Amino acid sequence: MSARDPLVGTRSGWHTPVPESHPAARLLTAAAVRARCATIMAAAERGDTRFLRWHPERVAGAAAYVTATIRQRYPDLAVPYHSRWRHFEAGGVDRWAVIAAALPDDRAERARARIDLAITSVLLDAGAGPAWRFFDANTGTTLSRSEGLAVASLRMFAAGAFSSDRGARFAADAAALAGVDAAMLAAGFAVAADNPLVGLDGRAALLRRLGIVAAATPAVFGTPARLGNLYDYLAAHADDGAIGADFVLATLLRALGPVWPPRLVLDGVPLGDCWRHPAARAADPADPTDGFVPFHKLTQWLAYSLLEPLEEAGLTVTGLDQLTGLPEYRNGGLLLDLGVLEPLESSFLRRKLTVDDSAVVEWRALTVIALDRIAADVRAELGISAQAFPLARVLEGGTWAAGRRIAAERRAGGAPPVSIDSDGTVF
Repeated sequence: MSARDPLVGTRSGWHTPVPESHPAARLLTAAAVRARCATIMAAAERGDTRFLRWHPERVAGAAAYVTATIRQRYPDLAVPYHSRWRHFEAGGVDRWAVIAAALPDDRAERARARIDLAITSVLLDAGAGPAWRFFDANTGTTLSRSEGLAVASLRMFAAGAFSSDRGARFAADAAALAGVDAAMLAAGFAVAADNPLVGLDGRAALLRRLGIVAAATPAVFGTPARLGNLYDYLAAHADDGAIGADFVLATLLRALGPVWPPRLVLDGVPLGDCWRHPAARAADPADPTDGFVPFHKLTQWLAYSLLEPLEEAGLTVTGLDQLTGLPEYRNGGLLLDLGVLEPLESSFLRRKLTVDDSAVVEWRALTVIALDRIAADVRAELGISAQAFPLARVLEGGTWAAGRRIAAERRAGGAPPVSIDSDGTVF
């Protein structure tokens, strides 16, 4: 299988190469995310959107706010990638280092273990809700939201919860994942009546499907199936030690496609985090994907989170800005809180929305394109090139942190401005 011929998953669980002629192939890329979101932004620029008004004159102010956040958090401008690894370091503690010290002195095995952890943790990283907390007994700290979810999943991983081999607990294999249930996650995440976690059943179901899909995809995850074997697949497809970020994402989208709950399916191929919006136009109106807008937020978050494991193992990941900004609470909330996006109906900020609501799809699409524009202004203010400061650093420095910062300034507890009824698999 060539580097241009990654895998695709079907709802049946079987995995075969997807022909370039298959219409789903047009949506399973980062380029498709950017292109379809751009059609919705074009509608906003014409004043033709129904839910949100676009204020381009406020982009510079938002970029200044983000730049100030970057300088505050990283005065030397040595900003790491936006990834799950930042959450594992909550409170300034390098929790991964403790695990790494117990691993063999083998960079390929270290990469496999980091990928095992990254995939399981990212798939558990949907919104936790405002009430949930996790007490990390190893450090004596109480964490919430993304950091809490990350550290709770890391502690489960370190205890061997995702490995069926008691002699090799720092792994995540298909056999163990297929047996995950809500009770197991509830114990690992300290869920209780007074400590509720949003989407617990959805998270458990997602990990079970992950195990089933990994076992059905030996070309990527090996036999017996282990998530970390993705490293070997990517290394085998590298060209002189280099691999494109777009190929990493395409592989994840095709190999993990059947993991996501059934939503839009096109000719047998599940499209994952992909939704409908009337302004998401294809170049050809007869295109069966017309009206579809993909985001692939969690999968792109996973791709960002694989950069460090792959680079530490000696691979060079090229074309980082082929990936897009992540359309979620913090990045999208930043735009609403700073008035770059203005709701046309006050109910947008008052009512609980669903992920397939056209208002949410519109908000997320405009967020993707706005992040590109803010990133350009941030780099200009910092005097740094896109090559030296890719979007992965702008997000970390950055728009995500700025979104959390302004949320804390505007609302008690730092809640985002929009309320989403999440099933634990998108946001």
